[in-house]
Amino acid sequence: MALLVHVLACAFGLGSWVAVNGLWVELPLIVNTLPESWELPSYLTVIIQLANLGPLMVTLMHKLCPGRLNERVVIYSILSIGVLSCILLAFFWDKTTIVAGAPHSTAFFIITFFLSLVDCTSSVTFLPFMMQLPAKYITTFFIGEGLSGFIPGVVALGQGVGIAKCVNSSQPAGNHTSMDTWFLQTEYLPPNFSTKVFFFFLAAMMCISLAAFVALNRLPRTFELSTENLMTDATASASSGLDNPGVETDGGGQKSQEEEAAKSGHLLAGPKHSMYQLIFIYFLVVWINAATNGLLPSVQTYSCMPYGNLAYHLSATLASVANPVACTIAMFFQNRSLIFLGVLTVLGMGFGSYNMAMAAMSPCPLLHGSAAGEAIIVLSWLLFTGMLSYVKVMVGVILRDRSHSALVWCGAAGQMGSLVGSLTMFPLVNIYKLFKSGDFCNTQCPS
Repeated sequence: MALLVHVLACAFGLGSWVAVNGLWVELPLIVNTLPESWELPSYLTVIIQLANLGPLMVTLMHKLCPGRLNERVVIYSILSIGVLSCILLAFFWDKTTIVAGAPHSTAFFIITFFLSLVDCTSSVTFLPFMMQLPAKYITTFFIGEGLSGFIPGVVALGQGVGIAKCVNSSQPAGNHTSMDTWFLQTEYLPPNFSTKVFFFFLAAMMCISLAAFVALNRLPRTFELSTENLMTDATASASSGLDNPGVETDGGGQKSQEEEAAKSGHLLAGPKHSMYQLIFIYFLVVWINAATNGLLPSVQTYSCMPYGNLAYHLSATLASVANPVACTIAMFFQNRSLIFLGVLTVLGMGFGSYNMAMAAMSPCPLLHGSAAGEAIIVLSWLLFTGMLSYVKVMVGVILRDRSHSALVWCGAAGQMGSLVGSLTMFPLVNIYKLFKSGDFCNTQCPS
């Protein structure tokens, strides 16, 4: 039964960010089709953060009407919207309309908003729901959340997204010359399967998450009864208490401290932190989410595309591997030291700073045109994502040990950081044009 709950918790976590993560790993193909081109990621980050309307409403309901919000109904609703949005995206992602005299990906942006509404709202509903299960399942949930980026990344690798090569092309001779003009042209190889198929795959992932949530709502009572039947004497009871410290007995049977805390918002047994330490913890939440969901993703095209479409493809897909790996490490190596987490954040931001610097130097970053430059930028994105993902998981574990409301505010703080990061980068990319695009095959950089 415990193994089954672990599987369901992981499958439930898949639905948290699978849609938006799927969009990110598909961007190396999409940016070559939609009219926004290299600026598309910055549009995407802003649209995702506009969807913070969902978590804002949930947070206000918790604050103004404690205990009145039915989280199960909210989760059923957003997962259903996610399935429908992925199906619509498969049919309409490349449809454009003229806005202000220029073509724009209107359908893509609208559907992306609803997908983002699903995923952003999951930040303040999925984790609090997991409080109703024993503590050991929360890390499994985080692994599922990490797999929501990893699985689309693996599928995108199999798809061969956006792989390009340079080919010689010629322009016919004009009236003033008798020789054809030869030049290099970027030619993108067709993917192994279409973007439409990929979006149907995302819809299937959302269906799996919805089915897992339905099962989790039916399992706890069965799990509780089976546990009660096994506890036939005091020795068995004591042994179960060691395996699951959150369960204690009274005249009415078992009661979960986590479940009662989820209803009352009271603190759980765990390490206590001072006000300054809590401020530092929530600062980490805001800063890490600003960097990983707003600042750096907005310029990933500019930091990677100058090295070639393969570098962008690998950085987008392999970096998604770092998230579940970090969650798996967190399952076996839980270091809650705030000093350690602070140092790891600084190291991760060091790699993030390198990524930002290469974007600022686009289209001629360091080691342009070399295999070393391509490998370094992919590795830098991998380490940046992995280190900060580990910190994010450990902060979630720390706040989970405090209370239900601490997790709700953790999700809200994370979304606030993401909003600040994306709104900071959008004008820099799209209005002030501080980052320059280029053609990999034709850009001439000084040696």
